[in-house]
Amino acid sequence: MKSFLDNDFLLENKVAQELYHEVAANMPIYDYHTHLSPEDIQADRIFNDLGEVWLSCDHYKWRAMRSAGIPEEYVTGKASFREKFFAWADIVPMLIGNPLYHWTHLELRRYFGIEEVLSSSTAEKVYNRATEMLQSREFSVRSLLKRMNVTLICTTDDPVSSLSPHRELAREGFPVKVLPTFRPDSALNYYQPAAWNVYIDELSEVSGIDIVDFWDYLEALKKRVDFFHESGCRISDHAMLAPVYNILPEAELKKAFSILRSGKDISLELQKGLYTHTLLFLGKLYHERNWAMQIHIGALRNNNTRLFESFGPDVGCDSIGDLSIAESLARFLDTLDRESKLPRTILYVLNPRDNYVLGTMIGNFQDGSIPGKIQFGSAWWFNDQRDGIESQLKALANLGVLSSFVGMLTDSRSFMSFPRHEYFRRVFCNLIGKWVESGEYPYDRDILELIVKKVSYKNACFYFDIPM
Repeated sequence: MKSFLDNDFLLENKVAQELYHEVAANMPIYDYHTHLSPEDIQADRIFNDLGEVWLSCDHYKWRAMRSAGIPEEYVTGKASFREKFFAWADIVPMLIGNPLYHWTHLELRRYFGIEEVLSSSTAEKVYNRATEMLQSREFSVRSLLKRMNVTLICTTDDPVSSLSPHRELAREGFPVKVLPTFRPDSALNYYQPAAWNVYIDELSEVSGIDIVDFWDYLEALKKRVDFFHESGCRISDHAMLAPVYNILPEAELKKAFSILRSGKDISLELQKGLYTHTLLFLGKLYHERNWAMQIHIGALRNNNTRLFESFGPDVGCDSIGDLSIAESLARFLDTLDRESKLPRTILYVLNPRDNYVLGTMIGNFQDGSIPGKIQFGSAWWFNDQRDGIESQLKALANLGVLSSFVGMLTDSRSFMSFPRHEYFRRVFCNLIGKWVESGEYPYDRDILELIVKKVSYKNACFYFDIPM
């Protein structure tokens, strides 16, 4: 029987152990998609205690706590972070088979050197030791990034953001590059006219354009893309339940926009038409500026009305959607490709049912300009655990070129999440090791080392082409 979380955790064979310990473990972290707070990085925030750094924004933990019977007061409610931490510690031993169990203990070890297994009996000791360390400047937000050997992170930012933290960090010369990502979901929310109009008024103000018609709106978005570009942005991101594709005449687009601007609802077909045209417009802008476009597909969000009305969005009440995605996605990508305006694109799918849909879709639009121009993005959200990671890697290997993959990201709001890169690298090396040891691939140390380095770090550096 192996010891819990030993040096060869998840590494089931000699080749895997060699590749991880001698190659992957030493690679820096290039985290091109996070939801970290740029304000916290710029301010170099110091967290008050372990409860705050762990439980202030982690909807993964919140879901588990509710499922284990923890009252909402100790999840997102008014209890102190100390009380929330002890509630979390009580349920951790019950999380057998859940990646949260591994992540929790990896974080305790990698950040704090704490090897105790967390439970109600060890909670006081763990809390006191970690909290004392967090009071030190050596455990400030910036120090945490450097401690984990992070070279770059991209945050996720609304087009109306001032990006002042990013610009200040660049002026200061902070060694970890912190760049914004253009995420215009609110600008494309044609499904909720009241909220959309409030947002468009804000977009009008920050862009300096009086948004009266559809063309004013597109020009305002273009101005914000230009502002983001000047601030170092080279990546966009879009979230959608399912891709849509509906080409409408300009007159219909103009009319639909005017109806929306008046605060009235429009039909689903008109919504899809506005969305299609706007996203095609943005895709062309991204191509012109040599940006990468990320598309996250399949999250069915805010399903619990009671919790949404009490606590707002992003509280752990999202799940996997099951709408069809292939035809509309293909038509969208093909429209840009026909005009030679398809940017580098990373497609993520939340429903693992669709792994082979994306695995085959990306091959349709590769053009030889760069390895893996169209990417099947890493196992996302509910899939970023061992089985989900392996499933994504195997689908990509079966259908494409795994060695061109740009690798792992955290997609996290937590500054404690970077050991997930270690988790991914261990799973990746183990999979390669199994193929070698079963005779499915030869043992060529030079090639194997190159593949591990590329997927762990180097492919992302090359793909995004951001000066370091």
